[in-house]
Amino acid sequence: MTSPSNLETPEQNSDNNLEPSIAPVSDTLISDNGIGDSAIVGARNLENEYLDELPDEVEMSLFEHLEELRMRIFYSLIAVAVGVVGCFLTVKPIVQLLEVPAGAVKFLQLAPGEYFFVSIKVAGYSGLLIASPFIFYQIALFVIPGLTKKERSLLGPVFFGSSFLFLGGLVFAYIALIPAALNFFVTYGADVVEQLWSIDKYFEFVLLLMFSTGLAFQIPIVQALLGILGIVSSDRMLAGWRYVILGAAVLGAVLTPSTDPLTQSLLGGAVLALYFGGIGLVKLLGR
Repeated sequence: MTSPSNLETPEQNSDNNLEPSIAPVSDTLISDNGIGDSAIVGARNLENEYLDELPDEVEMSLFEHLEELRMRIFYSLIAVAVGVVGCFLTVKPIVQLLEVPAGAVKFLQLAPGEYFFVSIKVAGYSGLLIASPFIFYQIALFVIPGLTKKERSLLGPVFFGSSFLFLGGLVFAYIALIPAALNFFVTYGADVVEQLWSIDKYFEFVLLLMFSTGLAFQIPIVQALLGILGIVSSDRMLAGWRYVILGAAVLGAVLTPSTDPLTQSLLGGAVLALYFGGIGLVKLLGR
């Protein structure tokens, strides 16, 4: 017959077995916070996995990808065509606006239909500019399914930042670069030649300078993307400042359609300011 003391032994043994299993956990939490650190690391890993997910991952064949690309290009071309036609119907105010930096200079039509082709060119650039937000939207719809959540979070700031800087480049060229270049050419030969310019050559100069300046203003966006992706750090960008100064001088000479040093210096100085501003942006992003 089993004694009462033997019957109580399993409960005592089970209680004794529970105590050692609880004690090390509490000791670990209190002593070195090892579990807390591992929990933080685990949470970070889960967050990284969440950001690297493809939420809308859909299996598509090569033919389906090409069909979607064709559709996006078709929609973009329609938007450009609508923008160009709309700008062509109202091209006269646009032409008059772009003639303002020339001041009192008179424009000549040196060949039959020259102004007509200038109008088409101005309407083409203007229509492309107006349709660019819709084009970027179509590009976003095409690439979003293949982007992770982290990459998608960068899409909005990059789009708005790029658009803002491009418009800033157009305004900078219209207000600063074009008047400076034209003033140089007008004053240089004012006492020798009468200022009668071909309207086609003038608008070729103005449109090329404006759009090349808008492209040059994308430098901070490129720097931010390189920093966020971990390709180049802000310290490394700053370390190559000597090469940047040389590159800004070359870029100013290549992008400006004129040969005057003032315009090239203004564009080169703007490129340097944008580059060092981009370094500051990358530092703010912690890269």
